Amino acid sequence: MATKLVPATDQKRSLVPGYPDQKQLVPSYPDQKQFAPGYPDQKQFAPGYPDQKQLVPSYPDQKQFAPGYPDQKQFVPGYLDQTQLAPGYPDQRQLVAVYPDQKQSVPGSAMHQLIKGDRSMLMTSDDNVMLRQIQATHYPDDRRIDVKPILQLVEDILSRATMSVDSIVPGLHTHGRMEDKAHPDSVISMLDALSYVIGRISSEIAYKCMGGTEEGHHQTTVSLLSLLSSYAWDAKLVITLAAFALNYGEFWLLAQIYSSNQLAKSMAILKQLPHIMEQSGPLKPRFDALNDLIKAMLDLTWTIVAFKDLPSAYVNQDVPAYAAANNIIPMAVYWTMRGVVACAAQIIILTSMGHEYGAYSNMEGWELSNLAHKINNIHDHLKKQLMICKSLIDDKSNEDYFRYLVELFEMIHMDNMKVLKAVICARDQDIQQPLFDGSSKRRVNLDVLRRKNVLLLISTLNISQDELSILEQIYNESRQHATRLDNLYEVVWIPIVDQSVQQYRTDEVMQKFESLQSTMPWYTVHHPNLIDRAVIRFVKERWHFRNKPILVVLDPQGRVVSPNAIHMMWIWGSNAFPFVSLKEEALWKDETWKLDLLVNGIDQTILNWIREEKYIFLYGGDDMDWIRRFTAAAKSVALSARISLEMVYVGKSSKKEQVRKIIATITNEKLSYAWQDLMVWFFWTRLESMLFSKIQLGKIDDHDPMMHEIKKLLSHDKSGGWAVLSRGSQVLVNGHGTKVLPTLLEYDMWKDNVPTKGFDRSIKDYYDKLCGTEHPCCRIEFPSTAGTGRIPEGMKCPECLARMEKYITFCCCHDENPIAALY
Repeated sequence: MATKLVPATDQKRSLVPGYPDQKQLVPSYPDQKQFAPGYPDQKQFAPGYPDQKQLVPSYPDQKQFAPGYPDQKQFVPGYLDQTQLAPGYPDQRQLVAVYPDQKQSVPGSAMHQLIKGDRSMLMTSDDNVMLRQIQATHYPDDRRIDVKPILQLVEDILSRATMSVDSIVPGLHTHGRMEDKAHPDSVISMLDALSYVIGRISSEIAYKCMGGTEEGHHQTTVSLLSLLSSYAWDAKLVITLAAFALNYGEFWLLAQIYSSNQLAKSMAILKQLPHIMEQSGPLKPRFDALNDLIKAMLDLTWTIVAFKDLPSAYVNQDVPAYAAANNIIPMAVYWTMRGVVACAAQIIILTSMGHEYGAYSNMEGWELSNLAHKINNIHDHLKKQLMICKSLIDDKSNEDYFRYLVELFEMIHMDNMKVLKAVICARDQDIQQPLFDGSSKRRVNLDVLRRKNVLLLISTLNISQDELSILEQIYNESRQHATRLDNLYEVVWIPIVDQSVQQYRTDEVMQKFESLQSTMPWYTVHHPNLIDRAVIRFVKERWHFRNKPILVVLDPQGRVVSPNAIHMMWIWGSNAFPFVSLKEEALWKDETWKLDLLVNGIDQTILNWIREEKYIFLYGGDDMDWIRRFTAAAKSVALSARISLEMVYVGKSSKKEQVRKIIATITNEKLSYAWQDLMVWFFWTRLESMLFSKIQLGKIDDHDPMMHEIKKLLSHDKSGGWAVLSRGSQVLVNGHGTKVLPTLLEYDMWKDNVPTKGFDRSIKDYYDKLCGTEHPCCRIEFPSTAGTGRIPEGMKCPECLARMEKYITFCCCHDENPIAALY
């Protein structure tokens, strides 16, 4: 049967879907009566005709019977002297955005104040009643749906549609070209299961959104919730957004390609798109409001989905933040779906009214902005609860992983892979190529370390170039003179970075990390965030890491054979392999108190002097006047005693800048030979390592003359000048400046003994005589960062063997960069 199309001007009666007895006249025809859907027997004149009475979608002088409220009067939202019977709120009055007795919108300033004060229905409604109405639609079944793939697809559609708006509508900001995205197969399988319901929701939205009133939007939203009653809250929301994306994406796809595709052009003409785009300038504020609302809806949806993914093992209804979020989520879902309905209504009205949409009531734009404001407020609150929950989860999961690490290192393993994965790839043990090879400058798998002795170099990003230089020298020497066994040990750098610093100063942290990584010839983790917070805690509590680098040795089975071999490395280099305690004790048994122990591996010049059996003075301190007097006196004694004497200034363990100036002065005045920065640092580091090595072996106070001399030297460094005199490798005097200088100045008092006793015995006897009258105070300092196990409970004085008193000292030598403490 053929259907006759009747022009709007000749039309007598048109049966509107759902309103069989009402007249509907085409918008914009002023000479005809148009009966709005749901408003029987009322006149609605076309918008924009000044000579006619225009009743904006709400009619203050007429009775409107609200759906579901047949016996009540519902006046238009926005009239102060009228009672609006909002859904479920029959006894409340609603403040409006339009002044009473006027046919015009609120002036801009007044509207601004209303929005600022947020006095709309969105804030004054009884949320508890609405919440009960929303929850009455919720009867979820047991199905579990991973909505993230669909939400990612929806976000891609809406983001590209927003970009289309920017490129098509003049005056809108352009985001630039978006990258193409490959969507996973899980999207296809999920859509197979949900395509019917998404299509049904899309049709429901398109059918019910034309009314345009707040009551209509509310009823539509409740209807959508009822249709989706069997789905979880996050699934309801994502399905609704997907349904909206179908229509919204199609609209902007046509707008984007209709100029170059004939099919698209024909469809676009049906939707009046060409004419709309030509007149798009006035639509900019409306599209801005749409985009803002869409962004707010997506942000809130991702946050709601994030709550669904929280592990139930760590958070449940007993957690206040989680319980609070669960109470908010139903309302959050309602208002987001309400936003979808409002956005869909805007597009439907736009395509049905064409260019006249620009003259449509400002109430619609106000509703979009108000909804975006409402949704953003809900999102801010949910984000706070989510952050609290994630922090709690992080704490609990870190505690669990810490306990796992403790148990793991107590177990016996076939190889070292499980242990290394736990340390280097804590939460993602399937990660490919977590290591960076410093020699080949490429990423590699953990398998390169399988069944090898592995030295974990653990440090902050503040590890000094001095430390790296010496370690690199030792490492390279071990490779050049390697035996088969030596090749079985590898070094891996484990950077310890404060996670709060890493989060807020990512660029700075990465720049420093990459700078250090580029100088290391061994393996490093390819990114600092691979080292988990639980691993950092384990390193600090179990291996006593503070800020100073440590070298933890793992055998081929992943067992810790040395919690810190850095001291062995500084003292003996690769000769300490395999860096176990038994090897450390054996090496100490072979050592004696001699100059070789102090300078070995530092300066070949001094080793040559030792072989030549010369007298050698090692001296230090930061008193330039004492240094001048000491060097002058030493030269005078050597000349008088006719001995071959060499002197070398070895600086001080701290005050680097001051030491540099002293070295420059000594060199300029030709007072003696002086070491440069790196040798000075290594000398004092080796001395401290000798002390820590003995502490680690539990032999700090053994009757060991060598250990007493080392402690003396460390003590002298803290209190002025000092000097060590040797003949060849044999140490004659290890003394404080207050005793060594008088010994030299009073040469005339003991020179007569030289012919009979010899120079060696004569100077030692006189020095011992001076020391017999009184001893200078001894101080051995330990940094608080040394940690448990590296600071002894007590210690005997190296001079008088009495028990030393313990003090806490605050000290700043102005050597370090304050920023370093952050890393």
